[in-house]
Parts: sequence; C-alpha cells; structure tokens
Amino acid sequence: VFLIIFIIIAIMSKTTLSEYLKMIGDSFADIRITNNKRKKLDTNETLDLIIKKFQQAKIKKKKLILIGNGGSAAVCGHISEDFTKVGKIRAINFNDGPFLTCLSNDYSFEQVFKKAIEFHADAGDILIAISSSGNSMNIRNGVKSAKKKKCWTITLSGFKNDNALSKMGDLNIYTPTSNYGITESSHEIILHYLLDTIAKFI
Repeated sequence: VFLIIFIIIAIMSKTTLSEYLKMIGDSFADIRITNNKRKKLDTNETLDLIIKKFQQAKIKKKKLILIGNGGSAAVCGHISEDFTKVGKIRAINFNDGPFLTCLSNDYSFEQVFKKAIEFHADAGDILIAISSSGNSMNIRNGVKSAKKKKCWTITLSGFKNDNALSKMGDLNIYTPTSNYGITESSHEIILHYLLDTIAKFI
C-alpha cells in the first residue's frame, strides 16, 4: 500500500520541462538586487552598472575572480572561461584540485578562498562570489578577503532572503528559490546575460 501511495505521489508531483522552465522564469520575476547598505536597487539599472564596471576593469587591465562550491564552482569555471575568451576580460577561478587541497590542508576549507584571493587578487579586480544558500563560510571569507584587497564585490545567492552572503557585497543579487538546480541555472543565466551584453561592444 505504501509503495502504491509513493508511486502515485511521485507521478502527481512530476514536474514537466515547461513547468521547470517557468520556475526558472519566476525566479527572475522576483529577483532582488541590493547594495552594501541593503538598499533595494532597480534591476536593469544595476545590471547596466555592472556591465560598465566590467568594461572599466577591461580597460584598466584588471580581472574577474569567481568563487563557488560544487555546482556553483562549475558555473565559475564555465563563466570565467567565456569572459576570457568571448568577453576579452581576464577571468580566473580557483577550481584546480591540487591548489584547493593544498590551501584546505594548510589553512582549512573555510579559509581556502580567503587565502587564494590574498595570493591572486589586485586592487581594482572584481570578485563574483556565488553560493546557492548564501551561507557557505569559505565564500563569505573570500568576500571579506577581497574587500581587504580593495576589490569590487558582487554576490549571487538564493534560498532564504536574509542569507548572510546577500548582505556582504557591494552589489548583491538574490534569486528567490530553494531549488539548487534553479538557483544555479538562474545565476548562470544572469552572468551569461552580462557576458553577452559586453561581447556586443567588442
């Protein structure tokens, strides 16, 4: 009986592709962007500001630094590659296994991005910190480290609207969804939008 009930619930709760895509779309409908004082900003105006910041970084020969864990790390790897090749802006991420395990072993996992940024960041660089939950300590420590290095910081997060990361950046982009796949997809789409817009001016 329990097996039959489970199967019926699973079938009834199955999400179609159209429904899934709608969920991603809905996450953009309620997107929230705030500054470091928690003031809500106009989405389109703020994305235009980010594009200008990226263009300035390119002119001044600064770089983008992207940090994330798990699926967000994969987003960082993909986007840093595309910004370098297509956007013509130097972009790096810290997805190298030996490098990460070295820093984790010597300093702790919570300090891994903090130390990586200390080693590689320059004043005027732009940090993009991605965490679906917004509560990953190593990402939060990375943002703190970037600020000390005088980097401009952008955070992308999801899940709870008062997550810790969403209060830390110069600009904070929050997508209201508790689904990992939708959160990660939303973050990647936002970054691709910025990249594709910049690429038009090359």
